[in-house]
Amino acid sequence: MDNLEVIGIDLGGTAIKLGRVLKDGTCREFITIATPQPAMPEAVVEAIIAALEQLNSERKCIALGVGMPGPADAEGRIAKIAINLPGWYDVPLADWLEKETGLPTIIANDANCAGLGEAWLGAGRRFRNMILLTLGTGVGGAVILDRKLFIGHRGAAGELGLITLNPDGPPCNSGNQGSLEQYVSVRAIRRITGKEPAELGKLAKDGDKEALAFWEEYGRWLGAGLASSIYILSPEAVVIGGGVSASAEFFFPATLAEIERRVMPTSRVGLELLTAQLGNQAGIIGAAKLAWQMLEGRANN
Repeated sequence: MDNLEVIGIDLGGTAIKLGRVLKDGTCREFITIATPQPAMPEAVVEAIIAALEQLNSERKCIALGVGMPGPADAEGRIAKIAINLPGWYDVPLADWLEKETGLPTIIANDANCAGLGEAWLGAGRRFRNMILLTLGTGVGGAVILDRKLFIGHRGAAGELGLITLNPDGPPCNSGNQGSLEQYVSVRAIRRITGKEPAELGKLAKDGDKEALAFWEEYGRWLGAGLASSIYILSPEAVVIGGGVSASAEFFFPATLAEIERRVMPTSRVGLELLTAQLGNQAGIIGAAKLAWQMLEGRANN
């Protein structure tokens, strides 16, 4: 098994990332291809197959793991919906890939993959219980309990970015209103400030008072949203990933202060607030971990 590999795939709206990963988590090779536009399921599968021919030329790969921007079913076979990809409703993605490649395949929500990757080899590796939020175009979430990914009985658990922060707030693509995503996502930052997160981060570094005040308010929103998840799950760590986390130094103090203000000490004792460590490979690593777990489960049955 030492020389065998699985391929982790992170499917996004603009790019598809793929990596060959050994059983110890070592990523041997990493490539990125453009997501076909429009990103219809058939076109995406064709692009993945072509990339796999390039990446698996030595035929060492024995399984595939795929993270996708939306929920999968509990068995990791069907892409239930991808809000930002056209035509993605109940797509039997694992079956299609298995038919084309002959490789056993498992799929999962991309934030779940990122959370599993961080729990395995990243910021969460010291903890048995943690949650992850990805602060990007939307806000994804993942729950790790006893070092295992928790997805609920139908596979859709862990949507931490969709909890209600303000019942009268802006509408959300999920159908909710005033969700946490509507206050801390990239889209929300653009709506509220008219600026990009990176621009606000640079302004804050330069001491701009308005930018610093925005990040403090942002930290309060994030802390208020996290309070609900902390009360329910009492994790050892909260890991924050996604592009907005690059400015964590400007909002983490306010986030921690808000958590301490809202959450009883008994529910947050020893809690650590951390930034993710695996960057844009987190989804690939987590998807690969799912593939290795699938193979181990089959071997034990």
